[in-house]
Amino acid sequence: MKAKTFRIGGVHPAENKLSNDAVTQPAPLPQQAVFSLSQHIGAPAKAIVKEGDKVKVGTMIAEAGGFVSANIFSSVSGTVVKVGDSLDVSGAMKPAITIKVEGDEWEASIDRSDKLEKLADHPELTPEEIVNRVKYAGIVGMGGACFPTHVKLMPPPGAKADCVIINGVECEPYITSDYRLMLEKSDELIEGLRILMAAVKVEKGYIGIEDNKPEAIKLLTEKVAGNPNIEVVPLKKKYPQGGEKQLIDAVIRRQVPAPPAIPISVGAVVQNAGTAVAVYEAVMKKKPLFERYTTVTGLQVKKPSNFLVRMGTSFEDLINLCGGMPEGENKVLAGGPMMGRAVPSIEVPVGKGQNSITILTGKDATMPDEQPCIRCAKCVSACPMGLEPFLLAKAAKMEKWDLLEAEDVTSCIECGSCQFTCPAYRRLLDDIRKGKSTVMGIIRSRNAPAPAPAKAEAPKAKTKDGKEFVMHTAEKPFVTPTDLDFSGKKANPVPVMPKGPRPAVKPANWPA
Repeated sequence: MKAKTFRIGGVHPAENKLSNDAVTQPAPLPQQAVFSLSQHIGAPAKAIVKEGDKVKVGTMIAEAGGFVSANIFSSVSGTVVKVGDSLDVSGAMKPAITIKVEGDEWEASIDRSDKLEKLADHPELTPEEIVNRVKYAGIVGMGGACFPTHVKLMPPPGAKADCVIINGVECEPYITSDYRLMLEKSDELIEGLRILMAAVKVEKGYIGIEDNKPEAIKLLTEKVAGNPNIEVVPLKKKYPQGGEKQLIDAVIRRQVPAPPAIPISVGAVVQNAGTAVAVYEAVMKKKPLFERYTTVTGLQVKKPSNFLVRMGTSFEDLINLCGGMPEGENKVLAGGPMMGRAVPSIEVPVGKGQNSITILTGKDATMPDEQPCIRCAKCVSACPMGLEPFLLAKAAKMEKWDLLEAEDVTSCIECGSCQFTCPAYRRLLDDIRKGKSTVMGIIRSRNAPAPAPAKAEAPKAKTKDGKEFVMHTAEKPFVTPTDLDFSGKKANPVPVMPKGPRPAVKPANWPA
């Protein structure tokens, strides 16, 4: 089959897939685990444990803070020692839960057997029940975006999915965690795809994989042979093919319009390969999301490796398993060199979105001095969204927010192709990110509902001598007739539902 690719822009950075052949190893348990309550896009989760509480592996420790949010589960057993702010990968102090690890006791409801459960053998799994289990288990996009998966599985009114596309591209340099997962958990991935197809009620599923992963293409093609509803699609090697919009264009030749359009607008639901496996484990094994595949890599790292790591483990613990920090000046990234961000400390914890820890050393850790733009337009040719990065970056520096919005800055996927290809080493992505963030804030403020007008205060009654008429005093509070029950005694107040999200409810058939 001829390999496909997306039609606009793209670049070809060096692959540096140093850990391709490194079989995934379970990382040792940490001494303590730190769980940020902001491991996903949307509202932060709300802690439901307190200091001194005992937890097990798979115990819910924080519940979703809204519809676009996700539950968080402990990956370790032990004692909660802190509920408060802690440093996370963004460099900010954010609410988190810290647990001192004591043993490795799992919740009894989790099925830890290796038996492959098949959707066809579980007629009780209706689309609604699947979504409910995915939501309860705290599943999010595991390619790095961390968008809550249950939201994608609940299309807005009027939208209808035609297919589910599994993103097995892994186009970012260095990272190999998804590649190893596709080789080592291929059956679970395919069953996860079937579950996702059932959830959104479609008959067609695709698995997109770049052609620099021939073993994964061969294995998964053999696994789905004879099933006309699932197709493995080889893709040409080009960055950023793993972007949702680029993958949709490559696989089914549909282009997603500018925001507010989303993939479901053209009939597609895209999920990462790791997400598909997590969905299988949540739906079939009652296993919440508390561990993931993560690559630790870098040209100077002694032993680039892939790990199955419990969330809350520090970057430092994983780096030490690979021989420690290289000598010299280093920059540690959460993610890869194109879209990853430098972390302020290697003590920060692994979260749901950490598919890689990439260590850049020496000249790779710094950028040359910025030079004046030479108007070569390479950034325009490279942009996979058809934007003009040089213009967006300049407008952001000049704080021309109206121009940025008019030039579709919200369509930028922050892939870094423009900055990668710039011969003048312009910090295009950095400037565009700032501008995009500001414009999106302006749009949210503009679309926010107007505050309700203040009620006019009724004129106060006065006595004949002009003083304000007082209906009650602190010594003798006034009681209206509606406050009394039939006996004349003051009745209990009517209970009022608290504001905010309702407590998480376990799905049907989920063992206690």
